[in-house]
Amino acid sequence: MGSAYSMLTQYDIEEVQDYCGFLFSQQEIVSLYQRFCQLDKGDKGFISADEFLSVPEFAMNPLSQRLLKMTDGLNFKDFVAFLSAFSPQASLHQKIEFIFKVYDKDNKGKVTYNDILLVLQDLTGSFMSEKQREQVLDHVLEEAGYTRECFLLLDDFIKILGNQGLKMEVEVPVD
Repeated sequence: MGSAYSMLTQYDIEEVQDYCGFLFSQQEIVSLYQRFCQLDKGDKGFISADEFLSVPEFAMNPLSQRLLKMTDGLNFKDFVAFLSAFSPQASLHQKIEFIFKVYDKDNKGKVTYNDILLVLQDLTGSFMSEKQREQVLDHVLEEAGYTRECFLLLDDFIKILGNQGLKMEVEVPVD
């Protein structure tokens, strides 16, 4: 796949669709490719952290630093795979798996109390004190049957978030 829009072939589109579980239509893949090319300023075939930060909605996200670790150096197929968790067609399991990856900062497959506390700090900033965050987290964990000493696996996230009616979608503009 080249970096110019005209270089995206039907084969490329179908390959990306297959790679991402057909969560985006062919038109959406083309639109995402156009956006990818706009972001890939140096025509390198991947998007750097700085290029991701050029998207205002991304830069303003309180979790942008965590997300940058997941996005730095993505080629087009991986870019679409990253965004697939936000597709309306993505399953609840796929969305929860994405959320889990955001919390699992060191990619060890488990989330500790401190990992969750750090995300809460990113999300709340100075609006909550450290003590308030700890109280909220302790309460949420207790409600779910966990303690500070527990670490959470993906299955635990699924158990906790699986019945919440989680909505996590992005609209891909199609010309």
